[in-house]
Amino acid sequence: MNKSSYHSFTEASANKTKLLAVLIDPDNFDITKSASFLNNLPIDTTHLLVGGSTVEDGKTTHLVSEIKKYSKLPLLLFPGDVSQITNKADGLLFLSLLSGRNPEYLIGQQVKAVSKLRNSTIDVLSTGYILIDGGNKSSVALVSKTEPMPQNNIQAIVDTAMAGELLGKKLIYLEAGSGAKYPVKEDVISAVKKEINIPLIVGGGIKSEKQKQEAYLAGADMVVMGTVFENISI
Repeated sequence: MNKSSYHSFTEASANKTKLLAVLIDPDNFDITKSASFLNNLPIDTTHLLVGGSTVEDGKTTHLVSEIKKYSKLPLLLFPGDVSQITNKADGLLFLSLLSGRNPEYLIGQQVKAVSKLRNSTIDVLSTGYILIDGGNKSSVALVSKTEPMPQNNIQAIVDTAMAGELLGKKLIYLEAGSGAKYPVKEDVISAVKKEINIPLIVGGGIKSEKQKQEAYLAGADMVVMGTVFENISI
């Protein structure tokens, strides 16, 4: 694994510097407005994520190439499946859906990705992905055919995150799902952060500055926001 992308996480975590990633879904984005969109992002944006649960073949590569024309921010892939992997990105969140028991998303997609990654220079970041109940049926749950973890079962969430770390994951991602009615709760974030020794990403349902700051205060090293920016003024 290349050091550069992961180093930005570990360095921020060690220095208690907070990261903000804006998630761009190729299926919900007007690529012709890339420049204006990027120019209007929050000043504290540190990373860009590109991906979605279901994306038409070729769209991700095209979008990543276009974004790279206008932004020098680190661009990481957040793929719903192996077809979204492109060497044009800086890094890849190599996700394993630890909250579910569908082998296709625990290891199946990852095995399929090897042929694309074998000779790739992309920075691969092994990520334990945990789907949390955000109050609605997320596209992740529908596509992966798995159920989110209830937010009131904090111990199970913590144990799942710790299992991910013990398996060698470099990042843990708590995800309430795109368009979630409510984000991952502060007590869940705090409990997980206290138990793990690797950087923590939190996303889904975070739509305001207040919610973002609450996630940071609870222990998130990176907050991911997406839906709130889809109709950004350009």
